[in-house]
Amino acid sequence: MINDRLALAPLKPALAGPPVEWRAAHSAVDYLEAVAAMEARAAAIAAGEAPELVWLLEHPPLFTAGTGSRSEDLAGTGRFPVHATGRGGRLTYHGPGQRIGYAMLDLKRRGADVRRYVLALEEWIIGALARLNVKGERRADRIGVWVKRPDKGEGHEDKIAALGIRVKRWVTLHGISLNVAPDLSHYEGVLPCGVSEQKWGVTSLKELGVEPAMSEVDAALRTSFEEIFGPVEAARAAPAPA
Repeated sequence: MINDRLALAPLKPALAGPPVEWRAAHSAVDYLEAVAAMEARAAAIAAGEAPELVWLLEHPPLFTAGTGSRSEDLAGTGRFPVHATGRGGRLTYHGPGQRIGYAMLDLKRRGADVRRYVLALEEWIIGALARLNVKGERRADRIGVWVKRPDKGEGHEDKIAALGIRVKRWVTLHGISLNVAPDLSHYEGVLPCGVSEQKWGVTSLKELGVEPAMSEVDAALRTSFEEIFGPVEAARAAPAPA
């Protein structure tokens, strides 16, 4: 049951094997090109031909519709391209100022438990936010990371980071998206992640008054990731195998 998920412990770091490769893009990456590279790398990991990889990047403005998307989710999406995707979840927005972390990890090395993996992703974000002096929290009935917004009224909370994953041959694809300084007006007219409750919205570090450079965000994500998943090293090649 979903209400039991917070009683689980996140995955433990892999006990053996090479470090996870860590790659950060410094310009926007086309979505379809990123998905193709991610699929190729995940297949290579599953075949034992490449190490695990975390790829940090940004996309041009677009929407992605996960496997749980409904027809009503697509209302208001005419401004930007909409891509159907194999990840779980519903509709979400990606765009400049949002740091996306595509994680291609071998869950066989990490306990082969998808629910614990989702918790570990949330812990990863929460740890990174703490290093940026923001208190992120998880919720039993809502996937992602949330911040309380008492300035908006009693019980108000905003989502600052979303999750969406897919697992093939026990290798993960897709991952997280953290709102650093995106144009929040791009969320208007849509139901991101199917969230319709009036007291729940979407926010960013910038809206909360925190304006780190993207390199600082990346550093916080890297440190938090290592605490949860184990050591990383700078990637020496493109995400897709040569």
